[in-house]
Amino acid sequence: MDDDQRRHFNNLILLCDECHRVIDNKNNETKYPVSLLKEWKTRHESTRTYSFLNERPALLGMVINAIAKGKIGTVVEPLPRNPRAVKIDAKIRFNDIKRNKALIDEYKVFYKKINALYQEIEEQGSFRKENLLRNIRLTYLKVKGRYVRDQQDSIRIVREHADDIIEDVQEELVTKVEEQSANYSEDISFGVALVMVDAFMRCKILEEPPTA
Repeated sequence: MDDDQRRHFNNLILLCDECHRVIDNKNNETKYPVSLLKEWKTRHESTRTYSFLNERPALLGMVINAIAKGKIGTVVEPLPRNPRAVKIDAKIRFNDIKRNKALIDEYKVFYKKINALYQEIEEQGSFRKENLLRNIRLTYLKVKGRYVRDQQDSIRIVREHADDIIEDVQEELVTKVEEQSANYSEDISFGVALVMVDAFMRCKILEEPPTA
């Protein structure tokens, strides 16, 4: 692991001081392998994520409304395939995602919840879903452009900087939501991350693997 991977949230597990001393003791490495610590982390974060959303039922709606508001720019490109046709693991491998793989794996299970919100929005005759996905796509293309510039081998560059691109897109979207929302300020990053992972699955962020 390099320094960025070591300090990343995916490599963080919060324990009390006593437990840290026990687990970090070299003599106890076989008792607390990486697989066990990751299992603890995933189980706790999954439980906490569900309870967090239940405690703040309006959070996702607020994030969706804020990102969908306004128009970032225009783009003409073919529509991606149905997200169900894209294997998420294959897309992660194709884009060579490392630091944010755990984030995607953790939040991809909320696809149905976010899709239900989109269906409610569409039933109201609103174009917020289309606006949101368009704005996320345009944000990605802008961030991608800063890395690719005028280079010809854009896929290679995207794969080299996939994690940086994801984090840059998230930062821009968080800023956009913060500008329009005085409430939930401490929860915005979490809500944006959920919506981003859903957009990743819908092929709005990063590149789609070639068809077989």
